[in-house]
Amino acid sequence: MAQTTPELDPGAAPVDTPYGTPSQDTYATTTEADQGSSGLPQFEFGYWPGQIFWLLIVFVILYVILSKLFLPRVGGVIEARAAKIEGDLADARTARDEAERQSSEAAAELAQARARAQKTAADAKAAAKAEAETRNAAEEAKLHERLAAAEASIQAGREQAMANVRNLAAETAEAIVEKLSGKAPTRAEVDSALSRNAA
Repeated sequence: MAQTTPELDPGAAPVDTPYGTPSQDTYATTTEADQGSSGLPQFEFGYWPGQIFWLLIVFVILYVILSKLFLPRVGGVIEARAAKIEGDLADARTARDEAERQSSEAAAELAQARARAQKTAADAKAAAKAEAETRNAAEEAKLHERLAAAEASIQAGREQAMANVRNLAAETAEAIVEKLSGKAPTRAEVDSALSRNAA
């Protein structure tokens, strides 16, 4: 069955075309209709009021969802994180202060222990020195006593020896005088002569 499609050109004669078969004229009409519009409805001013309306609706919905649901959660997480960081920093400061306090206490105890050790060493050294001096004094006293006893013994031995020598000299002199003179001298005469010769 043939269908007549009216031509847009006023001077052209109608053409019979079968139903459902596009013709050049139909294509030309469609192309002209497409070229008359911009091709994108969002760029046509007639659609702008509706687009702006829906844009505002979507913006308000997103704003409400973000401000009421997501942003409070994110803000809460940020605040909790900031509070945790601040708490951790406070704990770190407290631990640092405690460590510094313990370090200063340990340094003070170490200084006291060092001072006590030095005092103990000085006391022990002084005690050892005093004991050594006491022992040396006692030994020197004993040595002096022994020296004095030895000197006394030597002096006594010398005096004894001298006395023996005097007696021997007196006896020898008596024997010599008697032999030479034929007369034995008295002991007083011999002692007197020895004393004069010793002087």
